[in-house]
Amino acid sequence: MTDTRRASLASIREMKDRDELFHDPAAPTGVEELGPEFWAKARLEPARSSKAVHLKLDPDVFEFFKRQGKGHLTRMQDILKAYVKAHTHS
Repeated sequence: MTDTRRASLASIREMKDRDELFHDPAAPTGVEELGPEFWAKARLEPARSSKAVHLKLDPDVFEFFKRQGKGHLTRMQDILKAYVKAHTHS
């Protein structure tokens, strides 16, 4: 699994100074370098729009997710998506 975190420019510079960043000099630097084989297999998904709704939650449910920190609304959305996927026959 890819480790994705938010980092400030200062923390990235500190990581660089500690030699904790990895750079693959053979990695493509531009779209042109990816070539037609890459693009033939690329899977492009259309942009999806969200729908804003007002949702009432029990306070203990909301606080459970909020205690987990930033991104609690996204985590709630992800759980709802997983529930829908598990209960959809397709």
